[in-house]
Amino acid sequence: MRSKRDPQGLDEIDRRILEMLQADCKVALARLGEQVGLSAPSVVERVRKLENEGFIQGYHARLNARRLGLDVIAFISVWTAHPQVIKDFGAKLAELSEFDDVLECHHVTGDPSLLLKIKTRNTQSLERLISALRSLSGVERTETNVVLSTLVERPGLGAKSLRSLATGGGGEDTSSVS
Repeated sequence: MRSKRDPQGLDEIDRRILEMLQADCKVALARLGEQVGLSAPSVVERVRKLENEGFIQGYHARLNARRLGLDVIAFISVWTAHPQVIKDFGAKLAELSEFDDVLECHHVTGDPSLLLKIKTRNTQSLERLISALRSLSGVERTETNVVLSTLVERPGLGAKSLRSLATGGGGEDTSSVS
């Protein structure tokens, strides 16, 4: 008898594997198998399938930015002159080394057009980054919020969100944005 699959095609074992790999991507596959009730070869097959289907996009080490000398975290709001600028803006962030401190760039609703998360060495490097952003074609203005302290930061997806996949996400329709 096959286990029940959620709308994404995952079953309870898949979700448990994803949760455990997200918590510790270095966990031994034999240990993972013990936790989900599968043999090591079966876990290898499941993990390979999850990778091939795009549920697992990669494996990463979580680095301590402050320990590495990146003491400034900031969120930069960017207003653009025209929606057409957004695609070109993203390409420039990805290709130019002066924007390596940009960790995330999100196209958001309302004002501003874009929201960036950055981690950088100090206020001088933050100032250089803001100047470089403002010099890009189509950028009308920026506004920066510097983080004083981080109260909660979760890498990846919340475990509750992963578990709720089985119930369709708590009954909410997530298929479209209003």
